[in-house]
Amino acid sequence: MSDRIDIARHLALYSDLGVDGISRDRAWRRREEDQALGVGPSALGAPEPENSEGPGPSAQGLTVARNLDELRAEIGPLCTRCKLCTLGRKQVVFGVGNPNADLMFVGEAPGADEDQKGEPFVGRAGQLLTKIIEAIGMTRDDVYIANVIKCRPPGNRNPEPDEVATCEPFLFQQIDLIKPRIIVALGTHAAHALLKTDAPISRMRGQVHNFRGGIKLIPTFHPAFLLRSPERKRDVWEDMKKVRALLAEPD
Repeated sequence: MSDRIDIARHLALYSDLGVDGISRDRAWRRREEDQALGVGPSALGAPEPENSEGPGPSAQGLTVARNLDELRAEIGPLCTRCKLCTLGRKQVVFGVGNPNADLMFVGEAPGADEDQKGEPFVGRAGQLLTKIIEAIGMTRDDVYIANVIKCRPPGNRNPEPDEVATCEPFLFQQIDLIKPRIIVALGTHAAHALLKTDAPISRMRGQVHNFRGGIKLIPTFHPAFLLRSPERKRDVWEDMKKVRALLAEPD
C-alpha cells in the first residue's frame, strides 16, 4: 500500500509541473535524453551574450571572503549599503542550502515571507520551487538558493538598478565560493543581472550559457510567474530536464 501511495504522490508532483503523460517506449525516452544533452545556444540557434564568459562585477571595496560564513558576516544582519534599509525591510536574506552544491538557483529578491523568516523562497513560490527541485530527484538541502539582492523591496516591487549594483557583488562572491556546476536563473531580473542582457525571459529560457569560467547557466521562468500562469509549467519542466541531463554528465 505504501508503494502505491508513493507512486500517487509522485504522479501528483509531476502533474503540478504540467506533465500529463508518460511513455514506456524506450526509443522515445532516448530521444528526450538526446535532446536534453544537445543543449546550448548554438544548438538552439541563439547567440551567446557577449559578457556570458566574463568574470562579472567585482566586489570593489569589499573584503573577499574565504567562505560563506565570512561573507554573511561581511554583509551583516542589517546591511545599510543601499536605500532598502530605510524602506521597511526587516532583515538581510542571505541564502540557504549546500555550500558545495552542484546546482544553484538565483531569484531576484526576497518577498514578505522571506523577509519575515530570513530565508529565500519560503512562500508559495518557494513551495513550488521545492516541488521543481524534487522533480529532478533532489532536495533543497542538495542545492543552494539565493537572490540577486538580499533585502525585500517595498511592496515586492522590482529591484532598482542602484540596488542591484550595490548588492550583486555579494551574489558573485557566493557563486565563486560555492562553485556550482549549474545555475538556474529564476525570472527576468535574475537572468538580466547575471547575463547582462535585456532580452525577454521568454526568449532566454531553456538556453544554456557559459558563465564565469565554465558554469552552465540556464534561465527559466520564476515560480511566482508559474503561480499566475500555470500553463507555462511545462516549459519549466523542459528546462529542468536539461538541468538534470547536465548534472548527469561527468565533471
